[in-house]
Amino acid sequence: MTAIETKGADAFGDLHRAFASFREANDERLGQIERRLGADVITEEKLARIDRALDETQRRLDQQLIQKSRPLLMAEGGRDSGVEREHKAAFRAYMRCGESHGLKGMEEKNMNAASGPDGGFLVPQPAEREILMRMASVSPIRAIASVREISTATFRKAFPVTGPVSGWTAEMDARNRTTGPQLADMTFPAMELFAMPAATQTMLDDAAVDVEQWLAEEVNTVFAEQEGAAFVGGDGVNRPTGFLSYPVSTQAAWSWGRIAYVPTGAAGAFAAANPSDQLVDLIYALRAGYRQNARFVMNRRTQAAVRKLKATTGEYLWQPPASADQNATLMGFSVTEAENMPDIGPDARAIAFGDFKRGYLVVDRMGVRILRDPYSVKPFVCFYTTKRVGGGVQDFDAIKFLRFSVA
Repeated sequence: MTAIETKGADAFGDLHRAFASFREANDERLGQIERRLGADVITEEKLARIDRALDETQRRLDQQLIQKSRPLLMAEGGRDSGVEREHKAAFRAYMRCGESHGLKGMEEKNMNAASGPDGGFLVPQPAEREILMRMASVSPIRAIASVREISTATFRKAFPVTGPVSGWTAEMDARNRTTGPQLADMTFPAMELFAMPAATQTMLDDAAVDVEQWLAEEVNTVFAEQEGAAFVGGDGVNRPTGFLSYPVSTQAAWSWGRIAYVPTGAAGAFAAANPSDQLVDLIYALRAGYRQNARFVMNRRTQAAVRKLKATTGEYLWQPPASADQNATLMGFSVTEAENMPDIGPDARAIAFGDFKRGYLVVDRMGVRILRDPYSVKPFVCFYTTKRVGGGVQDFDAIKFLRFSVA
């Protein structure tokens, strides 16, 4: 067993022990409420402390899963082609000392590694893959959405709103003329996301420093945090359009271009009686074809509130993962934690449920570009790093919200 697998097993065990303590403390709190119409302050503090420990243990387990699934850079023992080796060598020379002759030479040989006219040079593909993998680990919506790589500024697709026209007929019967399907023309522009990490020349001169690894570590969190916020609540102005930014309606009034919601029946809270009923309504508001790969999306504070909900049989609806390589579940569906989701409050759409692979599309413009700048912030060398990315809802029937409102 590797060190990462050992740490993952430890975190998995800690998570189940923490959840057992959470259930015991919450059952004690509920018993006090029934007996005295109010929970003891010490019990409430104990439950809050265990809840925080449960969140921290879940994060540790998530990090172990990320490290286990993260691919190595080619420089760390993988195999690469002659073009990739040449690109990496030229790129390192550019990063360390500003020598761009090698990258320009690759451009002259039509190896598509350089990008001088676009204001910088492309990072090698192994480093780009590492950046995207790390971004997926921090940006939860990227990890569960469809991701498409494009080479143009905008991705366009036609989506059938009404589905294909079909019907039954006998072998020799005449085929009547059918009406054409209704198509929606959807556009997903790629916006520019940038970061500018800085390094000292001494660090760049150190042969032991892997400049590709350093770059991936410096920009991935910044990029992913910006992405995570945009994919959830972005307004579409110089950034992707988040799924919370689209018009909403009740399920009965739903039409294409809107996302339907299920109300909890109480402003800023679950209903006082049978609060889990609204989660059932939310699940079955989604058509069967989407439910097969559906999941819940919420932030950790909402997840903390959901952890206290029970079924009529007394079982908790939220359950820790069954194994170290799985997610926690709510009523049998995986839970994705996205910190950019709103907290529970009046009219807040704090819980989303759906098949995000079919519902949300992330578009990546090919290539991460670097422009070396040794002049602006002396004595540091800055690396202006850009990535073009866009996103938006591609199937408005694949995602539903639970809105904490009366109606």
